[in-house]
Amino acid sequence: MVAAAMVATAAVGAYSANRSASAQRKAANQASSAQEASSMAAIDEQRRQFDLSQELMRPFVNAGTGALGQQQALLGLSGNEAQQAAIDNISNSAEFQTYLNQGENAIRQNASATGGLRGGNTQAALSQFSPQLLNQMINQRFTNLGGLTAMGQNAAAGVGNAGMQSANNIGNLLQQMGAAQAGNALAQGSASANQWASIGNLAGQIGGMYAGSKF
Repeated sequence: MVAAAMVATAAVGAYSANRSASAQRKAANQASSAQEASSMAAIDEQRRQFDLSQELMRPFVNAGTGALGQQQALLGLSGNEAQQAAIDNISNSAEFQTYLNQGENAIRQNASATGGLRGGNTQAALSQFSPQLLNQMINQRFTNLGGLTAMGQNAAAGVGNAGMQSANNIGNLLQQMGAAQAGNALAQGSASANQWASIGNLAGQIGGMYAGSKF
């Protein structure tokens, strides 16, 4: 009877130890899974937000890149043909032709009012006005393009900073996932160790009780 009671006690103790260890493992798995799911959702959102930032900034980056190319062309950095094409683009523009016509008309009207319409000074002024206007408009075009280039540069820098921030955030989230996995492994190991320790203690107690019953 004593031996049977001891065996029954051992069985109940072992069953309880197994149930306790199983509950600990289940809880550890649930906690780890919840942490990993949360981290993955945050990572996906970080990537989505970065993609949106890139999409929003793309027109500005593209405009800046195109403006920089036109500046290089005007400076002759892209070759003589590109430089000539850039200058021709200005001289053939409606803007240049409008200013040219208005300026030449103003010169003629002033000369007519003063009686020097056919004088040498008037002809010299007319011949000088076009190249001076073209030079002025080339400089103005370069300056205007510089504003677009700077805007594109700032947009590109903003995308780069957003990328770095996103990478840092994702790195932290991945570390959290790793910590959750490591914590789960430790909890699993602890549960198993506690389980076997409990069974060992019960076996020792029963052994002691059984040895004591011999005397």
